[in-house]
Amino acid sequence: MNPTALSAHQPEAGICCLQLQRPESLNALDVPALKSAHAVLDQVLSQPDLKAVVLSAQGRGFCAGLDLKSVLDEQGKVTGSVESAMELQQLYSGLILRLRQCPAPVIAAVQGAAVGAGMALALACDVRFATPQASFHVGAVKIGLSAGECGLSYHLPRWIGAGRAFEIMLTGRPIDAAEALQIGLISDLVQPQDLMDKAMSCARQIAMLSPYSIKATKQIMWRNLDAHDLHQAVELENQVQVVGLMTPDFAEGVQAFLQKRAPKWKNV
Repeated sequence: MNPTALSAHQPEAGICCLQLQRPESLNALDVPALKSAHAVLDQVLSQPDLKAVVLSAQGRGFCAGLDLKSVLDEQGKVTGSVESAMELQQLYSGLILRLRQCPAPVIAAVQGAAVGAGMALALACDVRFATPQASFHVGAVKIGLSAGECGLSYHLPRWIGAGRAFEIMLTGRPIDAAEALQIGLISDLVQPQDLMDKAMSCARQIAMLSPYSIKATKQIMWRNLDAHDLHQAVELENQVQVVGLMTPDFAEGVQAFLQKRAPKWKNV
């Protein structure tokens, strides 16, 4: 059991850094590790001044997904009941849901292989940066399971298009870092020594903005990816924008722009 499978620290106001800390297993997670990760998220997501989150990992792998050794016997058969298997699935998929529901944007810094549910963690983030050593693997389809797990079948088509997603998920072939950049799965490719600087630079740019702007923009982007039509998307935009016009931060933003100074947000 590793009670510190996921660490959290706040290097700057409004920015929280999460780090997977099981490098000996390529950051694969078992049930105790997943429960400890949820406990960390309980604390992080309750912070009222949270503006951006950076998710990274120790070692040479980003996350190998589920720690298979923790659920298989010597013959490779699953131990436990259907109920325990569902608990495990819900613990892992719950991390994905919580990253998506986090009001602050989440930035992934991917330095190695992201496999299966580990790839799902990266895809649940709003922005991804990676090193040339990074790669993305759906994994499960090659061992007799569905490639669709922990939101992969939802997120991957939205990031790279349905046609590419079908081909990758049906064949199980890996996506290397160069292809990930080409198809838009990651925003930029940087050297290992520059990865956290890149992620933190993005986090700082976000954290400089009004809290309402950050929260509303993340929400509206994800909601409108699933909008039925343009009319529905514009209707939501109109509502969010009118509410924004009524906030003190909009008045401050306008005055700061006119006076050519940095705005002083009121965090409302």
